[in-house]
Amino acid sequence: DLLHPCQGLTDYFTAWEKFGGKLKGRKIAYIGDGNNMAHSLMYGASKVGMDIYVATPAGYAPNAEVTAKAKADADAAGTKVVVTNSIDEAAKNADIVETDVWASMGQEEEAQKRQRDFAGWQIDTRVMGLAKKEAIFMHCLPAHRGEEVAAEVADSKQSVIFDEAENRLHVQKAVMYLLMKDRRRGA
Repeated sequence: DLLHPCQGLTDYFTAWEKFGGKLKGRKIAYIGDGNNMAHSLMYGASKVGMDIYVATPAGYAPNAEVTAKAKADADAAGTKVVVTNSIDEAAKNADIVETDVWASMGQEEEAQKRQRDFAGWQIDTRVMGLAKKEAIFMHCLPAHRGEEVAAEVADSKQSVIFDEAENRLHVQKAVMYLLMKDRRRGA
């Protein structure tokens, strides 16, 4: 529930692929629930040289301990971790705009409350218009079209959600390979 490391690796790999291996100095805007995806992206941003802006509605901020550790990592790397309640601040000049479902697995009974609390937090063409012209849209899927993302964004040329989904397989195979490779050596 706290982290989603394989998806975080996948997302940074997908961005690396889409931006020709150049991530350093870029900005990722994660907009939505301060959940396990936000946490994993926050931890990963400094490791690839990116700034991350996490925008959430009041009451849905990322875990305070994760935020503090991610900010310390960012300070050491010369990058930024910004947590805000402003979609516009996060999305402005972003290279990547990313979101996740408003109610994750195990939160189904909160779905109606979350729909009310997240009203106005959809990634739509207005939000994507704040990002850089060549920005990409990411979502770890499954997406709820018309809730956290508008269909015209999910289906746009900026959307890389299906490449991202495919890359999840490849990244997880690589993780398994590295784990098994080390194990064979008696590590």
